[in-house]
Amino acid sequence: MRSAIVAALGGLLFGFDTAVIAGTTHALSQVFSLTPNTLGLTVSIALWGTIAGAVFAGYAGDRWGRRDSLRIMAGLYLLSAIGCGFAWNWPSLLFFRILGGVGIGGSSVLGPMYIAEISPAAWRGRLVGTFQLNIVVGILVAYLSNYLISLERLGAWEWRWQLGVAAVPSLVFLLLLFTIPRSPRWLVKRGRMNEAGMVLERIGESNVEGELSDIAHSVVAKPGNTSDRLFSRAYRFPIFLAVSIGFFSQLSGINAVLYYLNDIFTAAGFTRTSAGLQAVVIGLTNLIFTMLAMSLIDKVGRKVLLLIGSAGMTSTLIGIATIFATGKHKNLLLWLLIAYCASFAFSLGAVTWVYISEVFPNAVRAKGQSLGSLATWVMNAIIAGLFPALAARSGAIPFAFFAAMMVVQFFVVLVCYPETKKVSLETLDSLLPV
Repeated sequence: MRSAIVAALGGLLFGFDTAVIAGTTHALSQVFSLTPNTLGLTVSIALWGTIAGAVFAGYAGDRWGRRDSLRIMAGLYLLSAIGCGFAWNWPSLLFFRILGGVGIGGSSVLGPMYIAEISPAAWRGRLVGTFQLNIVVGILVAYLSNYLISLERLGAWEWRWQLGVAAVPSLVFLLLLFTIPRSPRWLVKRGRMNEAGMVLERIGESNVEGELSDIAHSVVAKPGNTSDRLFSRAYRFPIFLAVSIGFFSQLSGINAVLYYLNDIFTAAGFTRTSAGLQAVVIGLTNLIFTMLAMSLIDKVGRKVLLLIGSAGMTSTLIGIATIFATGKHKNLLLWLLIAYCASFAFSLGAVTWVYISEVFPNAVRAKGQSLGSLATWVMNAIIAGLFPALAARSGAIPFAFFAAMMVVQFFVVLVCYPETKKVSLETLDSLLPV
């Protein structure tokens, strides 16, 4: 349990680093004379770093282990926070944001994977869900931090403090990673059975020998596969599940909303201060509904949450698009955004990283987790980069598109997605179709 919580702290930094930019877009646009296109690049450049991090993390996780690779990501978080706080020009800011993106992308692969591999089946959804819980805690802390720093009237230094303060939790995360064990499944894959047995005992496994035998058997590639090569017929269905849920998590529009939340409120006529405060309210809503989803994810299952969330996001996104299209009922915008974020947190927010960490067998989990995260970040980077220019033309267009994508998601989940609750990772492998 403690090891899962420590690993999940990477999610807190993930959430903080992705959301903190929302409070700095206005200042950065003025300081560096950014256009809508260059602002989109400034925000999305970190996301292109996440792609590199997601690709690298699969290799690193297999070669050096999940835990030790997380230490590398924590170090990158620390360097990024310090560098962004002291950035001397626009290219230097972009460089340090890329470093932070590599840390985010890597931890999005390694954190859920490590937690899934160290958790019992009955608790896996909730424990992997702590990674997402920490993401939304990080988002809330970022919004709150931005708001409180803005009250200090620091002038030209305000954005530097907003970006640089992440160095403190980054250092704490790095130090705590030296107190947790390696993944027992990675140890078995490396042939270190005795160490794996000791870790299983440490985390409270009652039948160590039986668990070691199951893990060792599952590490062997699927029948019909002679290697742990991911892109083969045997793994096409897990690939579809991981890539599709990664795409849908971004086609919901959630990160475009979180990155540009203050700008969205400003476009609707709110002041900077009120926009910052309302961002805190949305961050708190995100946290509450993520906690609610975590309490249900191992009871009602992943699929039910996704279907409920799809319906909720579709209806609220249509409402938001209507407000921007007509210019009427702007007083409802905050409430619709709250309901939208609640629907996301209750479904895709809680389920995405859990699902990606579950659907691949032990033989290819690191590569599969990397692929699922890669799909997520590629789509995220594309949407975050295009959103400012599209919103500048018509605020309704992006939200109408996101609503349509959530309709598509509803039917894909209904028809194609299997339920994975309370099934061990080793058993789940045999249940997924080839």
